[in-house]
Amino acid sequence: MQELAEVAEQIDQVDQIDEVINLHRPDLYINRELSLLEFNKRVLAQAKDDNVPLLERLNYLCISCSNLDEFFEVRVASVIQMAAIDPKAIGPDGLTPSEQLELIAVNAHRLVDEQYKVLNEILIPELEKENIRFIRRNEWTEAQLKWLEKYFNDELLPILTPVGLDSAHPFPRILNKSLNFIISLTGKDAFGRNSGRAILQAPRALPRIIQLPAEETQSGRTDFVFLSSIIHAFINELFNGMNVKGCYQFRVTRNSDFFVDDDAIDDLLLAVQGELAMRNYGDEVRLEIDAKCPEETVDFLLARFEMTRDRLFLVEGPVNLNRIQEINQLVDRPDLKFAPFKPSTPPQLARNKDIFAAIKRHDILLHQPFESFSPVVEFLRQAAVAPDVLAIKQTLYRTGADSPIVSALISAARAGKVVTVVIELRARFDEKDNISLAAKLQEAAVHVVYGVVGYKTHAKMCLVLKREGKQLHNYVHLGTGNYHRKTAEIYTDYGLFSCDKELGEDVRRVFAQLTSLGRVTKLNKLLQSPFTLHSGLMGKIEREIAHAINGKPAKIIIQVNAIVEEQSIQALYRASQAGVEVKLIVRGVCCLRPGIPGVSENIEVRSIIGRFLEHARIYAFANDGNQEVYASSADLMNRNMFRRVEICFPIESKRLYNRILHALDLYLKDNTQAWLLQSDGSYRRAMQEKGEEPVQAQSMLLHELQA
Repeated sequence: MQELAEVAEQIDQVDQIDEVINLHRPDLYINRELSLLEFNKRVLAQAKDDNVPLLERLNYLCISCSNLDEFFEVRVASVIQMAAIDPKAIGPDGLTPSEQLELIAVNAHRLVDEQYKVLNEILIPELEKENIRFIRRNEWTEAQLKWLEKYFNDELLPILTPVGLDSAHPFPRILNKSLNFIISLTGKDAFGRNSGRAILQAPRALPRIIQLPAEETQSGRTDFVFLSSIIHAFINELFNGMNVKGCYQFRVTRNSDFFVDDDAIDDLLLAVQGELAMRNYGDEVRLEIDAKCPEETVDFLLARFEMTRDRLFLVEGPVNLNRIQEINQLVDRPDLKFAPFKPSTPPQLARNKDIFAAIKRHDILLHQPFESFSPVVEFLRQAAVAPDVLAIKQTLYRTGADSPIVSALISAARAGKVVTVVIELRARFDEKDNISLAAKLQEAAVHVVYGVVGYKTHAKMCLVLKREGKQLHNYVHLGTGNYHRKTAEIYTDYGLFSCDKELGEDVRRVFAQLTSLGRVTKLNKLLQSPFTLHSGLMGKIEREIAHAINGKPAKIIIQVNAIVEEQSIQALYRASQAGVEVKLIVRGVCCLRPGIPGVSENIEVRSIIGRFLEHARIYAFANDGNQEVYASSADLMNRNMFRRVEICFPIESKRLYNRILHALDLYLKDNTQAWLLQSDGSYRRAMQEKGEEPVQAQSMLLHELQA
């Protein structure tokens, strides 16, 4: 008790600092939306990096565009809604919704201008040097023109349906992010009509890039034409007897986040299905138009969509750059892509065919994608056929099509195991797939539940109940990433296999919470949101503060996707003020400002942007020599701490947590793919000091785990 009192007194001393420097000051917080735009700038920078293979650079450009789409669909849409509902609301950064929208507009326009500059002035010329060409209309040869005309007549003309605008044909509903054309016309049609304008929507099933057949067109093996160019070239064929004065691409981005009233839900599945039907027709949040479009037509579209010019983007090229990503599949040039690699398998699994025997011997850590995701699939496959396995419980957030995880769960159910799956229907942009998945599992007699109304189930966990002799044993897999085979090849994540009795009992209790009704039960080792995760992490930060005040070494290392939650940021500020060394590895959004005298000079924030998407969440505390390392499904965000079901699990084996600490150390030493956050919210690339060896953490981990 005396020791606890001393720690409390030391923490009070730090709290007194808060009275001198107000940690609620708006200038101590970076705006979340502007930080997200900074992340996309870092992604786009990869497209300009000569050290990255050329087709991968094109891929990074497309990723930055896809990210920006989602940014407008979700983040900007929410700020627009807030501006309408509560225009005086301010966040920790002190900005009102309208002030945020002004800053977003300035920064987003700069980013989009840079994207098209990278495409037109850097990547297209570089690709042409490698004989990968985008052939423009004014460059088509006679043979190419002949083939493309036939392609238009055979493949496009039968399915394209222009709509002439008049009283009987109002402006059509425009699908979210679809490719559209507005056509200016003169003359009259067969019925004597002439509104002067028509709209053409390109079906989503159509490819946006068409490869020219070399034999028929005398083209190069990797010559391509944009779908938009073909439609432009032959648009007259759709308006017989009329004169096309102009044809211009445009695209509308809509609010794609949906609201399900938790208090009014009788059936969550039906509620989500109902909202999905409206996703393609949410409120307009962005309008992209061909830069060559006349001002009069631009004004017409702006008025039609009731949008202001701050959300208008005039672009020099295709309005849907992310679809250029198709080139990666169409061009067989391994020399222009990342070198392939084969993920390794931990030795204890490679030499032991019985995965349960290997786990029983000691805990096993997987670090994907450097190590294979296959052991997770094998864990479930063996559980499905083992006669002494009685039950399997699994959470699924995102799984992907034709998931081997799902196949194993279905096999287990058909073999008579009791299989329970908690599916999160509201995993953004995977809702439709998860509804289909739920139906598929239910057909196989799997017990499917949809988690807890009002709280997304984001935890990544699997429990296998196995009878061994007269005893029942819980085998668990806990992860930082989704049970998704494809993302496991490109996302960095950790997974832990264990048969620890207390850990297994904790996982069982969490599943009981999710599938039945009952009060919160005390957990032995897991931290769980929305109950103990936030307070548990805050307590560990405060403990490091107490150690620092007491003159002991104190250090915190956190690796997450985002840091947004205000109380967590303030706790880290207090840690810095107390002298705790704080190292933060944050891939995306970070609202904390490092390097502010008297507040955060002991905090370093870095972001790693490389071949693999950094997705792991790690919380490490020096704890006066009694090192603690936790892995989690949760970022330091309000939603993860208070509105989701998340777990945070300890890595107790010294051998295993030293592996994680080694990886973190490489990230902290990275001087080739790291970006350092400045106190003004900008990032600068980490550079090698004179005589310093290059350190590229992802490549080094890949090499180490292939050995």
